[in-house]
Amino acid sequence: MAGRNGTRVVVTGIGAITPIGNSVPQFWENCLQGKSGIGVLTSFDHSTYPVHIAGEVKGFDPQDYMDRRDARRMARFSQFAIAGTRQALAHAELDLDKADRSRVAVLMGNGIGGISDTQEAVRTIDGKKDWRIDPFFFPKMLPNMAAAHIALTFGAKGYNNTVITACAAGTQAIGDSLDLIRAGRADVVITGGAEAALSQVGLCGFAVIRALSLRNDDPERASRPFDAERDGFVAAEGAGIFVLENLEHARRRDAPILAEVAGYGATSDAYHVVAPSADGEGASRAMELALGDAGVVPAEVDYINAHGTSTKLNDASETLAIKRTFGEDAYRIPISATKSMVGHSFGAAGAVECLACVQTIHTGLIHPTANYEYPDPDCDLDYVPEGPRRAEVRLVLKNSFGFGGQNACLVFKRFEE
Repeated sequence: MAGRNGTRVVVTGIGAITPIGNSVPQFWENCLQGKSGIGVLTSFDHSTYPVHIAGEVKGFDPQDYMDRRDARRMARFSQFAIAGTRQALAHAELDLDKADRSRVAVLMGNGIGGISDTQEAVRTIDGKKDWRIDPFFFPKMLPNMAAAHIALTFGAKGYNNTVITACAAGTQAIGDSLDLIRAGRADVVITGGAEAALSQVGLCGFAVIRALSLRNDDPERASRPFDAERDGFVAAEGAGIFVLENLEHARRRDAPILAEVAGYGATSDAYHVVAPSADGEGASRAMELALGDAGVVPAEVDYINAHGTSTKLNDASETLAIKRTFGEDAYRIPISATKSMVGHSFGAAGAVECLACVQTIHTGLIHPTANYEYPDPDCDLDYVPEGPRRAEVRLVLKNSFGFGGQNACLVFKRFEE
């Protein structure tokens, strides 16, 4: 599907650092099995808090992707971004030494930045009464530093930016990258999202507004999007990284083409600081804009990857928004929520879930919504509860909705000449 100026944008490489796998094959295999990456927190003392569970990335050693000196200068979310980028560039078979580096852009999504580093700096100043904090505090803490480190590490000298729209950031970064290539301002964009916000202050901040699941005794079943007994989301971390290219650029170097990014829509609810609009109007408009941008109609959509947080308000609102957009077709389209297995990684969430969209197109398999056991009258669509489902999937819609009423939706399409 050609863009507004005739430019087509394709996915040529992807990389994953997630609670269920630190590579795309491992992530996808565990998605299909409905395997949970959620467990009891191990990274800090949470004994006095009401929440004890999270989706932690396991077995990650930054020195597998960078030298020790560079790793010490990066926050964990930037380390994830570098690791995912190495995977994605290798997958894309892209040798940047043969590219015009001034035409290689970086556009990342992040919601919270280096919150653990901020917490540690405050403890040093207030607790130890010492002003000599980590000299790399700012380069670690700032949300833009994942994109900055990608550019520094790989020599990407083009446009560089960071989208900070809470839980919509990863998806919106990919959408903005689509527009960047369509506008002729880049041939290649390294994009996606990275987040590592698991910390005491982060956990308490979400717990105090009662947004988190309290199923501490059953972590693997705590994230249960659209289920009647859902009681909140599960905080997580991770990264999903994409290499997007102008189709002609990809063709010239005979690149592998995994999928096409065909449409993008972004809106604001202009409704509430943290709650989604109950009528789903803003989310529905974002879906409609993405479909319109792709030049397709609702009846052509074969699968929806939901935002699906496992909170009472979000899941009901998203279900209503899908019905507003698709009408009776809403009951036909399979929908699944990747967060049921990996939890909610905030600014990285949409990008990680976009990996599932590409893999669904590539494999013809739809992953299940794990832990969907008890139907909710307000969530009465097909959430694929039974396990992986084989299907002919040509067109996928991806939803992401963030605090502040930020809505971003993408359309991925099977690549066809």
